Amino acid sequence: MKNLLTRPLFHVALLATSVGGMLAWSGQHNTLEASSHREAPLIADDPLADNTDLYVFRSPDAAANDGNATATIIASYIPFELPQGGPNFNTFGENIRYEIHVKNNPATTGDDITYRFTFTRTNQDPTTFFRVRLGQENMKTTYMLEQSLAGGAFTTVIAAGQVPAPNIGPRSITSTPAGLGRANYQTYLESTIQTVGGIKVYCGPTDDAFFTDLGAIFDLGSVRSPGAARDGLARKNVHSIVMQIPVSALVKAGTPALTAATLPLAGTPAAGTTPASPVSPFTIGVWASAARLSLRTINADGTRSQTGTYVQVSRLGMPLTNEVIQPIGMKDAWNNDTPFGVATPAAGSRQAMFEANLKNPELGLYMADNTPRNGAAPKPAGQTYYGEAVQGVGPTLGLGLLRIQSKSLAGLLPAPFAAGFDFRNGAPGLAPLFGNALTNGTALAPVAQGGFGEVLLNAGVSGAPRSVDLLPLFHTGVPNLPPYQLATGKTGGNPLTAGKPFVNNFLPTFGDMLRINLAVAPTSRTSADFNSEGLLAAAVLGLTDVRYTASGANYIAIPNMDGFPNGRRLEDDVTRIELQAVGGVVLAALGLFYDDFTAGTTTSGVTPQLGNVLTFSTNVERNDTTFRTAFPYAQTPWSGTTAQRVALAQRAGGLGLSPNLTVAQAFPNPFVDRTTLRFELPTKSTMSIVISDVTGRRVATIAKDKAFAAGANELTWQPGREVAPGQYIATLYNGKTVVQSVRIERQ
Repeated sequence: MKNLLTRPLFHVALLATSVGGMLAWSGQHNTLEASSHREAPLIADDPLADNTDLYVFRSPDAAANDGNATATIIASYIPFELPQGGPNFNTFGENIRYEIHVKNNPATTGDDITYRFTFTRTNQDPTTFFRVRLGQENMKTTYMLEQSLAGGAFTTVIAAGQVPAPNIGPRSITSTPAGLGRANYQTYLESTIQTVGGIKVYCGPTDDAFFTDLGAIFDLGSVRSPGAARDGLARKNVHSIVMQIPVSALVKAGTPALTAATLPLAGTPAAGTTPASPVSPFTIGVWASAARLSLRTINADGTRSQTGTYVQVSRLGMPLTNEVIQPIGMKDAWNNDTPFGVATPAAGSRQAMFEANLKNPELGLYMADNTPRNGAAPKPAGQTYYGEAVQGVGPTLGLGLLRIQSKSLAGLLPAPFAAGFDFRNGAPGLAPLFGNALTNGTALAPVAQGGFGEVLLNAGVSGAPRSVDLLPLFHTGVPNLPPYQLATGKTGGNPLTAGKPFVNNFLPTFGDMLRINLAVAPTSRTSADFNSEGLLAAAVLGLTDVRYTASGANYIAIPNMDGFPNGRRLEDDVTRIELQAVGGVVLAALGLFYDDFTAGTTTSGVTPQLGNVLTFSTNVERNDTTFRTAFPYAQTPWSGTTAQRVALAQRAGGLGLSPNLTVAQAFPNPFVDRTTLRFELPTKSTMSIVISDVTGRRVATIAKDKAFAAGANELTWQPGREVAPGQYIATLYNGKTVVQSVRIERQ
């Protein structure tokens, strides 16, 4: 490996990233949460500047690796927007710089591309309290988009882009002359999309694409049962900046054209006196931020003025980093920092303190038992765990299903490693391997021997076990170097040997970014293999599916290699992935198996403990609505007149009112051969479900006066060939009363 990297900076970087590689499959850091909604004390008081989520993915409707390939970046702000939150509905704030940052060249300092958005509001009719009236709009918002390349001056790309009004309701949006007179909200939204120089831009409200059971998670890591779990972001909106950019415009100058023959694993070859690098020229890092003017004054007449210089108050790269990894006393500092660090940060520096929380994530304390059980090794001296305190009961073990390896590969290696490796908080991890001949030729070797053991193995100092996986994932990305490859093809069950090449999104900036290799083609959203577990799902296929294991240690494209954390798709279940990662699933994918694997006896690393981790779920595994198949991909924002989840009249008896459901949806939608109707009921109810075509003709009855339990219920409709492609309506009845209708489409 010495010939790959010649500078100590890159040695350490690669080491860090290699480790990231293993974590990359499963997710990223430890998390339990919504992506970044109200993640720090100061930004919680400033929602207009609060980054909620960042998504970066290859555009699925330009799937070929050719000159038409594009990437889509979505940066969302303003958490927990109520669609009915008038009369002063949310919009982007003035005097805020919303920025999307792109890093594509590890040889340069700072961002290589910055897109800056600033917004202006105007009241067209200040005589009314309504947001929209008589074709006029108050708080009408426009934006200016500027671009900076290589740290240079900003130039204007779009001078006066339009932000659509919120989806207030049909009277405000579609009526004439009272409202805006638009055909429908989606058409109105799409009319504000601008295309300049091959780049598409949309700024405005969207559905909040993130999904997780916030209510349970914030209750000390609870996991509710499938019928009781609730998406805490359901039927809420955000304001999103969405950009679709040609791959050729995002990668560094001089990068070869993307073609079907492009190998995602390939690094940058040597050129002249420049040595070869493991960094793929198609890898970029993306982060988003918001900055405010430093002085805000409340004047004597109640007006406010803002002056001074711009100060960063929010940032976001990998989801959940600040929200769950950093403790409350460090969150505001993290929001103000940048993702550009150094290979070996000084003790006491911000970077060193942030990294310490990755090496021993708080969430790891809840994935180990204070009284070891099920064959776990004795705990480290002086260490306390809280696994028993958060474990569920009965069939819902919740976090009790996730138990970090405490004696991985016991008996495989000779003394002094025969007892295996412990990755619980405060344990040695792989640190005892530092400087040992077993690491020769691997990324775990010391820098002097061509490896990166000082970082990955914490220079041999015990007590930072996750420096080998969680830390590098966030700060460097994943290189295509052993031992951070799939266990498929590894020799003798030894994780230190080379395995199946898997991913390369290595970009050593030593800070938190969402990294993506743009040469990895997108997985079709209609593929049977498409999976919201992203790289973890790809790893499972690479380890167990004969279509991908038959190639042995040779590289092969595997579905979902374009998923989180190689970028982040709207569909990716990052909460689940990250919890599984903290639970050690990435280590297992590399061959560092769970405690119930006995070296020399157990024939497969797919043991019951690994099964527990793979089947773990927070029981909110998808968004509460579908995603669009074309730009801007995020779904139409919820309407203020229809988004209320719980109807006011839900009392049984008396007036004979129907038990209105709180939400109904169909997925997939559109569908080909079958779709599943999912609906939630506040109480046990008797329901009928009828499918009709757009003329009202009944096509099918999939439930007739059937009793359904309170909570979430699902029914699948699989129409026969006689049901032609087209639009249909699924109507839910309580007796003869229509409770709700859902439009579905068969393709």
